[in-house]
Amino acid sequence: MGSHEKQKKIKVEKFKKEDLYHDVKPEKREKLGNKEFEEELLKLEVELVKLQEWVKANKLKVVVIFEGRDAAGKGGVIKTIAGCLNPRICRIVALGIPTEKEKSQWYFQRYVTELPAGGEIVLFDRSWYNRAGVEKVMGYCSNEEYEEFLRSCPEFEKMLIRSGIILIKYWFSVSDHEQEKRFQDRIQDPTKRWKISPMDVESRDKWVEYSMAKDKMFSYTDSKQSPWYVVHADDKKRARLNTISHLLSLIPYKDLTPKPFKLPPLKHDVAYVRPPLTDQTFVPEIF
Repeated sequence: MGSHEKQKKIKVEKFKKEDLYHDVKPEKREKLGNKEFEEELLKLEVELVKLQEWVKANKLKVVVIFEGRDAAGKGGVIKTIAGCLNPRICRIVALGIPTEKEKSQWYFQRYVTELPAGGEIVLFDRSWYNRAGVEKVMGYCSNEEYEEFLRSCPEFEKMLIRSGIILIKYWFSVSDHEQEKRFQDRIQDPTKRWKISPMDVESRDKWVEYSMAKDKMFSYTDSKQSPWYVVHADDKKRARLNTISHLLSLIPYKDLTPKPFKLPPLKHDVAYVRPPLTDQTFVPEIF
């Protein structure tokens, strides 16, 4: 084998090795500054409110699934979307470990009860795809249960779409280097330490297994009717803006937000005497 062939083989093997540690290889860009981020986010929040009013008026049923690596930034995007919307219209679903009763049910059953009614948006912080990811990798389900999920999931999602549900699926991709950095940040910050579970620590040794599970999951469930949209998430700010912008592009809407109006003068009933303030218990003003 000549030197050129040897170099080519080394490059191929290196690519294969690196490919196990990266779901995608985004173009390296300078991270977005706070000022630019806040300006763009404000514009998108206005559009999210418009979308909300359109969903409410037309009784649309919207499901948005957020999946991806641990510490990929899913939660931040979800909170950003829901933060400016009416919680009666847009709600977050983050189910915990299934109970013994739920384990005996049809796998999709506990997720079905969380699906939206007309005029609602549901944001799934992880979803039925737990079976294709953490349950498969960590051995929480049998191989038969896993294979049955891969067969039935596309049919299940077709049923949802035929019923009128708008189903949108996002996969947040983060590099192993960035994930490690975020884990260390959570360990050092007492307000974020709760975000790291023993399972997160254990998953660090199963990066390749999670990559393989994700690739197989995509091969079964990434279709034209129900595609996966991959988000480059190493830059949290860009990931949030890109995801929200993309979400808005998928649902045609018109501006139905109420127009500004004048409040009538506040009425005062001079005959009413309020009880003394000393009868009330106030929060101490420490700050």
